[in-house]
Amino acid sequence: MSRTALRICPLCEATCGLTLTIDGTRVTGARGDREDVFSKGFICPKGASFGAVDGDPDRLRAPLVRKDGELREVTWEEAFDAVAAGLRPVVERYGPHAVGVVLGNPNVHTMAGALYPPVLLAGLGTRSVFTASTVDQMPKHVSSGLLFGDANAIPVPDLDHTGHLLLIGANPLESNGSLCTAPDFPGKLKALKARGGTLTVIDPRRTRTAKLADRHLAIRPGTDALLLAAMAHVLFEEDLVDLGELAPHLEGLDELRAAVREFTPEAVAAACDVDAGVTRTLARELAAAPTAAVYGRIGSCTVPYGTLGSWLVDVLNILTGNLDRPGGALFPQAATDRTPRPAGPSHGFALGRWHSRVSKYPEAKGELPLSALAEEIDTATGEGEPIRALVSVAANPVLSAPDGDRLDKALDSLDFMVSVDPYLNETSRHAHVVLPPPPPSQSPHHDFAFNTLAVRNQVRYTRPAVPLEPGRRAETEILARLILAATGMHGADPSAVDDMVIGQTLGKAVKEPHSPVHGRDPKELTAQLTGVSGPERRLDMMLRLGPYGDGFGVRPDGLSLERLLAHPHGIDLGPLGSRLPQPLKTRSGRIELLPRPIADDLPRLREALDRLPDELVLVGRRHLRSNNSWMHNVPALTGGSNRCTLHIHPEDAERLGVRDGAAVRVKGAGGEVTAPAEVTDGVRPGVVSLPHGWGHNRPGTRMSHAAADPGVNVNQLLDGSLLDPLSGNAVLNGVPVEVTAVAESIMSLT
Repeated sequence: MSRTALRICPLCEATCGLTLTIDGTRVTGARGDREDVFSKGFICPKGASFGAVDGDPDRLRAPLVRKDGELREVTWEEAFDAVAAGLRPVVERYGPHAVGVVLGNPNVHTMAGALYPPVLLAGLGTRSVFTASTVDQMPKHVSSGLLFGDANAIPVPDLDHTGHLLLIGANPLESNGSLCTAPDFPGKLKALKARGGTLTVIDPRRTRTAKLADRHLAIRPGTDALLLAAMAHVLFEEDLVDLGELAPHLEGLDELRAAVREFTPEAVAAACDVDAGVTRTLARELAAAPTAAVYGRIGSCTVPYGTLGSWLVDVLNILTGNLDRPGGALFPQAATDRTPRPAGPSHGFALGRWHSRVSKYPEAKGELPLSALAEEIDTATGEGEPIRALVSVAANPVLSAPDGDRLDKALDSLDFMVSVDPYLNETSRHAHVVLPPPPPSQSPHHDFAFNTLAVRNQVRYTRPAVPLEPGRRAETEILARLILAATGMHGADPSAVDDMVIGQTLGKAVKEPHSPVHGRDPKELTAQLTGVSGPERRLDMMLRLGPYGDGFGVRPDGLSLERLLAHPHGIDLGPLGSRLPQPLKTRSGRIELLPRPIADDLPRLREALDRLPDELVLVGRRHLRSNNSWMHNVPALTGGSNRCTLHIHPEDAERLGVRDGAAVRVKGAGGEVTAPAEVTDGVRPGVVSLPHGWGHNRPGTRMSHAAADPGVNVNQLLDGSLLDPLSGNAVLNGVPVEVTAVAESIMSLT
């Protein structure tokens, strides 16, 4: 007999509420939850395919341990014995930095991924930390850290109220939004236009989002920062700067004016391939709009000037008075944020507190560039020990990082590797131990990360829709036991990890004067926590200490886990509002418009004014029915337009002798791949596009559907040497390539 259960979708950043249909223990259907306070019934193809993702027969159901060169199923006890035996000797002999940790994109989509990796990193004490952020969003974290003092203080566009939205390098009709959590992003853009607003899209591809725009500007890839700097120049030159309520919170305005003086629209026109008059019009329209927001995403992050571009996005929001103003770009306030502290000067944000061993890349936000992982393993030269052991949690850097071939070989040289992953994929196939988490239907869900980026303040929590299968372990228990095994506490009860975090958090909270529990007894507070598990007790604690919390009884109408469970469709906490100066953590206590690292990097951007453009450059692309490399094993989400083809403009195709459907060889600094050509005017001349996340053709994986139509790994065209110097983010877009036709070969496009 079938039943229904609620579940927040974990398959992209939109975090839509779902209503699942369940027969026995199998999810047989998914539809949008019309009563969800945030998504209100919206659903995309990924959410509709929740049951297929959840029930993928290739998901691992038991842990694997390598014996005699082969991965074999074992008990959980054997698996964690192997983890302890493999990791601890490396730490004890070579030190903590000889253990690398790689965290992939799916971590931020699970409760376990939010709660336990920070404890693992603190317990290990390693500086060899790599995440998906440095092939995606690190420039935005760094620019926010430098401007606002907090790398996680990222303003998001107030989509429901703005009158003018400028998107640069963003395609939310395919991504569903990124660093901007917004169910039904397409509907919000259509509503913007319906109320008379303006949508401008700057992108070298005519994406689905660009087709919806009032103006689409096909900029030359990688020149976003030049265009934004020129717009800032126009605002100063034409006296269009209007700071509004922001003026008391700023410093460095005159220095900023001087810094952008050389970036006139005429000076950047050739590099960007944008007429100077158009640039001036963009700036004037932005300044004239009653409310406006500039929003940049992965296309403007994964380029040589990603941090400068991300900084300039917020500079434009500031100069037009739209930062921290309804209808502009606002700072969300999540229910599990720390107790708001009084506004004022703080510790600020620092870059380069340590450096990578081989190439001396500076850390950013506690991370080293994922592009450097291979050399940190396979290169003996340099100070300290190379990485000899690796903990990989929900990560597939062989496909997602540059030069996967080199990393593939490097992983084989490790003394030990443990992978927490539901699949045996291109990366986890190298592990000595694989620990598979259960399907999402068997896990609880709360969005710790994405609620800090949501376009409306709200809070939701769903318990597992389906009980754990016999023999399964909860992902939270797997990571807790991994922590114990890695830190010399193997065999202790996994609840010890949660108890330790609760004790430390409450012990600190009672000493903070601004905390609602200041001066109280931590043991008494611990006894008040509710929940059926350690993770639920931790969620209860965070809610009660947070900005909307009950303060452990101080505010009877405040949030707690008990109150949240009484509202299965979530609790609406209201629209975003002005919050300055409270989010600021700079040393000055103000927005620092021209931080020293930014000023020091601007000469590099000036050099780009005179650089000749490459004849042909590569950009990536994403698809609504996939999320990086981890959904290509689901038949319902592949095929159709979700194909690994090379988009090429008709003019370039004719010049290079390329026919639609014919095989083409694409060569970059890191290697070459062969893919079918798709001739389309959806890309501007001089630009070709391959999608990210494909290349499922390596032996030893267990992803049958993905292997049947593997595509090619676009990141193999990169050698990993191109990085944004401030953030360490890989340059994935606007890189030069060569394209040649493969004689007499037609590849299927079906």
